[in-house]
Amino acid sequence: MQYRNILHMLSPQKHVSPFDINMALDNGYHAVVPYGRVELSEVTALVQDAIFSRGVRGAKRTAVFIGGKDAVLSLDMLDAARKAMVKPFEFSVLVDPGGAFTAAAALAVRIEEELRARWKIGWRGLRVRIFGGTGVVGFAAAAILAGEGADVTLVGYDGPSRVRQLADAAQRRFGVDIQHADGSTDALKLALLEDAEIIICAARAGTEVLNASHLRCAGALKIAADLNAVPPAGIAGIGMNDDGIPLKETPGVAVGPLTIGRLKNEVQAGLFRNMSESERPFYLDLPAAFRLAREIVG
Repeated sequence: MQYRNILHMLSPQKHVSPFDINMALDNGYHAVVPYGRVELSEVTALVQDAIFSRGVRGAKRTAVFIGGKDAVLSLDMLDAARKAMVKPFEFSVLVDPGGAFTAAAALAVRIEEELRARWKIGWRGLRVRIFGGTGVVGFAAAAILAGEGADVTLVGYDGPSRVRQLADAAQRRFGVDIQHADGSTDALKLALLEDAEIIICAARAGTEVLNASHLRCAGALKIAADLNAVPPAGIAGIGMNDDGIPLKETPGVAVGPLTIGRLKNEVQAGLFRNMSESERPFYLDLPAAFRLAREIVG
């Protein structure tokens, strides 16, 4: 019997992302079944319903994708899915909440390319400030870069409480040291920019976080990267396709959202293909996305 590739897509939100559905159908899956408003307590039953229905051979052609907008919850759902497997009935699971894990992986590797090409250095000891630090991409990027040895600060915009909670959550989950800071006023932003070597904007779409007057204070800047593809740019002066272009008012260069996005799409597509083509199960999370992004760029 020829088994077709079936992907069950779970999200704690009302809807599963159309972006993720399109990516799955274009990269190895014949059928995609979305499940919205899935609670953590429901993951075990859904997974076990899927693993037993097609036999051992069919289980190899089945997979689960976990989305949503909450990185910690998505990782908890991944853990629940892993524990629900009953060998030899086991299949692959990919977690990528809001596309954040693949976006953060692409962001880290694209900046890493620039660091090695221009300064012959890696991440260790670099002072990184991530604005929009209360979002899922900021959370994921902080975990990757801190794991590579960077001095990472997550910067919030609504006071210190929420960004502190996320920094603590990243530390607990990934075992890395991440600082946190309030960036809700111009004075606070300027203080954070004075010694920043890498500036990342992962704030909500269509929001300018750093303007030209802010950037003039970034005298140590090497690279500024913006993930916002909806005008205006999150960091003033960064173009959509900037790829190591000098950034006005600073000594650094810019990396734009579409430059990051192209690699992000390659990473997510590759993870889907890995699951759909493999004869053994994978559990694919943030480290897996980062490894694949590095492989893609060589």
